Amino acid sequence: MGQGLWRVVRNQQLQQEYSEQCYLTRERSRRMAAAASSVDPLTHRRHCQGTDIYQLLRARRGKEERGFIDLEMLPPELSITILSYLNATDLCLASCVWQGLGNDEYLWQGLCKSTWGHCSIYNRRLPPGFSYRRLYMQLDEGSLTFNANPQEGMEYFLSKGILCDHAAEVAKFVFYTRTLNWKMLRIYLDERRDVLDELVTLHNFSNQFLPNALREFFRHIHAPEERGEYLETLITKFSHRFCACNPALMRELGLSPDAVYVLCYSLILLSIDLSSPHVKNKMSKREFIRNTRRAAQSVSDDFVGHLYDNIYLIGHVAA
Repeated sequence: MGQGLWRVVRNQQLQQEYSEQCYLTRERSRRMAAAASSVDPLTHRRHCQGTDIYQLLRARRGKEERGFIDLEMLPPELSITILSYLNATDLCLASCVWQGLGNDEYLWQGLCKSTWGHCSIYNRRLPPGFSYRRLYMQLDEGSLTFNANPQEGMEYFLSKGILCDHAAEVAKFVFYTRTLNWKMLRIYLDERRDVLDELVTLHNFSNQFLPNALREFFRHIHAPEERGEYLETLITKFSHRFCACNPALMRELGLSPDAVYVLCYSLILLSIDLSSPHVKNKMSKREFIRNTRRAAQSVSDDFVGHLYDNIYLIGHVAA
């Protein structure tokens, strides 16, 4: 009974508030209509719509006239970052829209060095009339050629004077370039072992855990899909470089390049065992420690156990 009376009273209050609100709305409309006869129609429309809505529509019309945000109004670093996601064809089209940016040599210089971090031509005295925009097109053309035929691609870079025919210069170019196809690069490094040697020395494995260092190594120099002489060469070069970067750790653990070689091979086999769906019975931690200690007796059980945990938690070292 009490709840029914409360609902009746509440409904009466709501009806009274609604009637007052309708009256205020009609009164406001009547006053605005009376005032509209003495003001400009455009001003009256702005007043009725509200200043915020009018400003919003005005800003929207301005954006439609411009089409999109002008990159020339952004900071140069942000413009370079945005344009770095475009390929050479799209950049040419973008330069037609933003003519100021299209003729800015500092922009094209930044794009060249952000994509191809090292070129021999960067360290030379540039001739009069040199254009970084033209260099960008040549670098893009050479990269596409390399990804189709590695030998022809390198010949293109040498013929244009972009690279010097020295193993160290070519290795730096490969190390700091992100547009080369890894399969073609693997073919090229298998043929140019002198470039491979210089490329290995560019890695710094100081204070890195062995599996993490091996992942970084195979991220730049991709491992072959099958076992063979080239894989053994890569592991051998990595082992010597890892020992050279961590002499104190090698003395503390009593490891040699041969022992690191054995550990690397064990890590690769363990990675395949744990990640392959075709292997039903996965290798346990105890089995990995026992098998590894047979080949590398100087390594402690705790260290080998940490190696197993890293592969189990993080994944393949050469994926």
